[in-house]
Amino acid sequence: MNELQTYLAQNPYPGRGVLLGVTPDGRGIAAYFIMGRSVNSRNRIFVLEEKGMRTQAHRPELLSDPSLIIYWPVRQVDGGLAVTNGDQTDDIAEALAQGHCFAHALHRRVYEPDAPNYTPRISGLIRRGEQGFSYRLSIIKRGLADADVRHYFYEYQHPQPGFGHLIHTYAGDGSPLPSFTGEPPVFALPEDGESLGQQIWQSLNPDNKVSLWTAEWRPGEGWRQNVWNKNLGQ
Repeated sequence: MNELQTYLAQNPYPGRGVLLGVTPDGRGIAAYFIMGRSVNSRNRIFVLEEKGMRTQAHRPELLSDPSLIIYWPVRQVDGGLAVTNGDQTDDIAEALAQGHCFAHALHRRVYEPDAPNYTPRISGLIRRGEQGFSYRLSIIKRGLADADVRHYFYEYQHPQPGFGHLIHTYAGDGSPLPSFTGEPPVFALPEDGESLGQQIWQSLNPDNKVSLWTAEWRPGEGWRQNVWNKNLGQ
């Protein structure tokens, strides 16, 4: 088990990250963060919506290419949450609505077309069932050539309360940026989404962090969401 704050603080550029888990009292919890090095990547904020969260340009006049930075990272699906770093969120929501599964939605997708980094696509799905919460994570990476697309899936059917798994796009800073490798590390979690958000936000590199979203399941209320936006001074 790794300590979340130390893990993030030691990496100046984990890129974008998805964390899914279960609180100590058995409730679902989730987080998504983005970082940026270019003006285009840093020119973003998270905007909460009733059924999820979307990205938006902080200053529209500075937006040069929206294709990989403007999307819905979070959508509520069948009482759960789909959380991703791109427009594959829509694929997951559509596939589940049609009776397909998480993996079915992602098998046709590839890594992002941003050579030389070839940013991986990371995705997660957390849902509540009769025996509590379960979740899935995925990363889609480039291998040794453009046609060498590698799909990795991780399923947590009976996760231990009080713990969560994190997957992120980059192993660290560099040129080109090195992709995440290995299995998603596991971390002890606090009791609620706001506390988790404070831990992550304070640990991310202050120059590179852009926005953070968290959510926690509350009985009788549903998913309670929070956002932190550097561009808005939050």
